[in-house]
Amino acid sequence: MIKWADVIRFTNKGNPAPEKRVEKTEEEWKQLLTAEEYQVTRLKGTERSFSSELCSLFDPGIYECKCCGTLLFDASEKFESGTGWPSFTQPIKENAIAYNADKSYGMIRVEVVCNTCDGHLGHVFPDGPEPSGLRYCINAISLSKVKE
Repeated sequence: MIKWADVIRFTNKGNPAPEKRVEKTEEEWKQLLTAEEYQVTRLKGTERSFSSELCSLFDPGIYECKCCGTLLFDASEKFESGTGWPSFTQPIKENAIAYNADKSYGMIRVEVVCNTCDGHLGHVFPDGPEPSGLRYCINAISLSKVKE
């Protein structure tokens, strides 16, 4: 189980190695994604809070990266955070997510990206439910749900 101390360690000392890498040119990403998906996942944008039905869906399933299809989160780790973005307590695997220091907007946060393709997902915070205490606050547009 990943805890906040692990997040800080990954952010400061390096992320776990991904199982594979997917790299495309910006033009290839633009052809693959909608304009909004590209803005959020490739340019580190943020969708409007409460703009996706994924916030209130809690059916079983797996969520994958919209850009490359890497499995990222299990719906069993999803919870209602009240923030307006889908929230999870853990990634599906330790090496599914990469962690980067984000010093934008005059604050320090930890950005989370797909460890396979570097697609921006959102941020992780230490204010989630136990036992991990983590809240992965994820842009729904960065995810696709895979039915079980």
